[in-house]
Amino acid sequence: MSRATLAKDPDEVTRMFDEAAGRYDRTNTLLSGGQDKLWRARTRAALALAPGERCLDVACGTGVSTEELAQSGATVIGIDRSPGMVACGAARSLDLRVGDALALPFEAATFDAVTIMFGLRNVVDPGAALREMARVTRPGGRLVVCEFSHPTWTPFRTVYLRYLMGGLPWIADRISSNPDAYTYLSDTIRAWHDQRSLAALIREAGWTRVAWRNLTGGIVALHRALAPAEEPAPQDTHRYEQRHEESPV
Repeated sequence: MSRATLAKDPDEVTRMFDEAAGRYDRTNTLLSGGQDKLWRARTRAALALAPGERCLDVACGTGVSTEELAQSGATVIGIDRSPGMVACGAARSLDLRVGDALALPFEAATFDAVTIMFGLRNVVDPGAALREMARVTRPGGRLVVCEFSHPTWTPFRTVYLRYLMGGLPWIADRISSNPDAYTYLSDTIRAWHDQRSLAALIREAGWTRVAWRNLTGGIVALHRALAPAEEPAPQDTHRYEQRHEESPV
């Protein structure tokens, strides 16, 4: 698999996540300093799910994100390409399924909302995945993409990149069931879109009213959008108000 690029073999990525599944959630919490819990909670708040609504959690992994979303009272289905990840989530009382983000096994306009947390980087064709998510979302339904991004403050960005290149792989080598997976993840984070570029990709996939909000100084960004309604909505690509941005860690 290519280093520091987004080139990937989907079957190789699936095998990598299968092997990392056993300690995946614990490793992520340790590597993020517990920030992963905050990021999931912010995603749930941004989706604003209500009881009776249906939500699809794409690239759900072991279902820890699906479980967070289900606290809203909505019906949430999780789907992931890795059988190993889904198997690790079997103990949770959730509807978790094995499936591909590029060919979601649902009819058009099935869901009121759809989300993907830290999974869009790992899809071989992110634009196609975004179009597929739009297909299964009802007109006017919501999308929230929670994904690693680019810190906005230059000194903090420099420190963060040093951590990605050295610290993260070193720690993962000691606590992860598949340390190579975290070298790959570090590479893809550095090569991934910045906030504005990802907003453009989401808009090109057919979503409207695209906006983003930075978390933890821009380490993570929440992008939200609406599925096309019967009458086209005006494009509105912008950041959330700066006063909502989290302070750098």
